[in-house]
Amino acid sequence: MTGKEVTGWEGRFFEDFAIGDTYYHPLGRTITATDNTWFTLLTQNTAKVHFDSAYAASTEFGRPLVNSTLTLALVTGQSVIDLSLNVFANLGWDVVRLPAPVFEGDTLYSRSRVLELRDSGSRPAVGLVTVVTEGFNQDGVIVISYRRTFMVYRRGMAPLADVRRPDTASLDEASAR
Repeated sequence: MTGKEVTGWEGRFFEDFAIGDTYYHPLGRTITATDNTWFTLLTQNTAKVHFDSAYAASTEFGRPLVNSTLTLALVTGQSVIDLSLNVFANLGWDVVRLPAPVFEGDTLYSRSRVLELRDSGSRPAVGLVTVVTEGFNQDGVIVISYRRTFMVYRRGMAPLADVRRPDTASLDEASAR
């Protein structure tokens, strides 16, 4: 069998961003009790409302709250495929707001809008991108918003991994089976 080799998604480079562009990130994620407990304990957060169901039942929420830094990490992670697959470095998260609680069993989705683009004064291989990102649950309720600034490589300037690929003969053999 013959055909052309097609390159997979390589992410955006600095030149691919435009102020005002909005990206709806493609992957949602349902947060489980295990996610919440493990993340909370892994990060040594001792707030019982995240991992003690009996305690959480006595609060006004009546059930465990998802650790807010898990929410921040998850929503940031969801944005990587569209924003920072070619990141050099994150520079910061600002104006982080948590307008509604997140509970175990909620599914989070996210979107981002490009606010600012600028050249790096110290690193010509990268540019700086500032975005505002919102995470929202399955009901469309915004649960987190923040601004993030990161350095992203310019096209042709990102490091290349030295990956040795086998030839495609094995694909031909496997497809003939």
